[in-house]
Amino acid sequence: EGGGGQTDALSALVRDEESYGFEIVRALTAAGNLLTSEGTIYPLLARLRRDGLVTTTWRESESGPPRRYYRITDEGRRTLDAFASDWRRFVGAVDALLAGAHEGDPR
Repeated sequence: EGGGGQTDALSALVRDEESYGFEIVRALTAAGNLLTSEGTIYPLLARLRRDGLVTTTWRESESGPPRRYYRITDEGRRTLDAFASDWRRFVGAVDALLAGAHEGDPR
């Protein structure tokens, strides 16, 4: 998956409730600087929309121009669930390797 897991992080942010671009940027930053640059988020969101993993709705804003809100689709949820399963397996394998590196490693 292109985006190095970033598209999956974006999907996770709109899994339970819809959100708009700037809210997503703030959440990614607050989660530990998961955002490399604000300019990268909108092409990733556009890809998620194009791939049918999120839907969007335009809404008027009380402060400024209308906002595009993103919400995960059923297909997006399936894709996210598959990623989460693969991610847990990967993290478990790496944790096991790291634990093994500390136990009996002659280096």
